[in-house]
Amino acid sequence: MNRFGEMHCSIAHAVGVIGEPWTPLILRDVYLGLRRFDDLTADLGISRNLLAQRLERLVSAGVLERRPYQERPERFEYHLTESGRDIVPALMTLMAWGDRWATPPGGPPALLVHSCGERFTPVVTCPHCGGEVTAATVSVLPGPGAAQGPGTMVLAAP
Repeated sequence: MNRFGEMHCSIAHAVGVIGEPWTPLILRDVYLGLRRFDDLTADLGISRNLLAQRLERLVSAGVLERRPYQERPERFEYHLTESGRDIVPALMTLMAWGDRWATPPGGPPALLVHSCGERFTPVVTCPHCGGEVTAATVSVLPGPGAAQGPGTMVLAAP
């Protein structure tokens, strides 16, 4: 177990669930429709043991759910839960960062198309004014759960 769960910080708790190596790529693949263990192993090139550990952790955390698709032998598919679907926009934003700052040779490997039919690059915006959210346009204040402890020195001054 990592120490992230001990920190009084939402980012630390999120990283504790989805920040392990391979986990964002597993979530990407499940979102894209690869739901069976063997398909995930083949696409990612990950060891079966490590994939099993990551899937178990994501199911325990409520990010993925297992659904049986075969009885003998018993086999399961993995599907995003509501919690898992909620992480997809953050993965898309991470993809946009990678496209801008760490693009593979030849350009972005995937393009995003909104339900309106238009291609887009994810941008986080303020729901009130529609302005772009950047490091320069946002300030952070202590929230109702701010408390002193590991990972909260900035927000929980004595």
